[in-house]
Amino acid sequence: MENLSKILVPVDFSPRCRGAAQYAEALACLSGAEIALLHVVVYPVVPYGPSEALAYSSVTDFDEEHYARQKSLLEGFLADELKDGRVRRVALRGDPARVIREFAATERADLIVMPTHGYGPFRRMLLGSVTAKVLHDAHCPVLTGPHMEGAPEHNAIHFERILCAVDFGLDTRPAFAWAVHFARESGARLALLHVLPGSTIRIGPIYFDPEWRERVAKQARERMAALLDEFRIEGDVCIETGDVADTVSQAAREANASMLVIGRGRSSGVLGRLRANAYAILRESPCPVVTV
Repeated sequence: MENLSKILVPVDFSPRCRGAAQYAEALACLSGAEIALLHVVVYPVVPYGPSEALAYSSVTDFDEEHYARQKSLLEGFLADELKDGRVRRVALRGDPARVIREFAATERADLIVMPTHGYGPFRRMLLGSVTAKVLHDAHCPVLTGPHMEGAPEHNAIHFERILCAVDFGLDTRPAFAWAVHFARESGARLALLHVLPGSTIRIGPIYFDPEWRERVAKQARERMAALLDEFRIEGDVCIETGDVADTVSQAAREANASMLVIGRGRSSGVLGRLRANAYAILRESPCPVVTV
């Protein structure tokens, strides 16, 4: 991870997006990064009622008025809270997930900050569909979380404890490298967590020899210690057993973690990048999650 220089915050003017902007501002204060507030204007449905239709001479006029109205909302969004020179406001038309992904790539954003849910036609029960698509397709880290609407003011947000959950897959090193760099930049304490699946203890009614679990745990601990040595950083090492999402979330809660860092997956195409465990962790985490 390089120093954060550009942070992208997609906004739909909801309380969750206000919270995401507060987290972005807190991060920008640490790194001096520029913040881009991006609002994607969805093409509106043309009204069919005769009285509404008379108000517009063409579909283009209706679209332009809608765009101007949304752009005005963007200019006023958090105008009092985010008013220094680091903030840029951009309104673009199109499909939200595609525009966010392309804008992040074109601008070479270092981080996208957005809540797990949106409002309006793009809200889903678990992860907002726009957020899910961005998590699948974005090639930069994404910070998200289910509790953004409760975010404090940016000057009250502190990053004191970073928990990085690793599974020793292909995304372990990038995720850990990001966590290490951020911990150094923010002065936070770093902890490493690896969760052994319940199958290392038993399968159904059959329990394995406890020595087997200890052997697997020892190997994991050695690999985590090697990571800490390689990156020349001190940190706590924790091995737990159980359901991955539940155990990671509980560990973050017990550690009073300010941020959780996980790998997002390296596959592409129709399967996307976000693993099933990552979905569950995002839904259950007590703190913001950075997927790398």
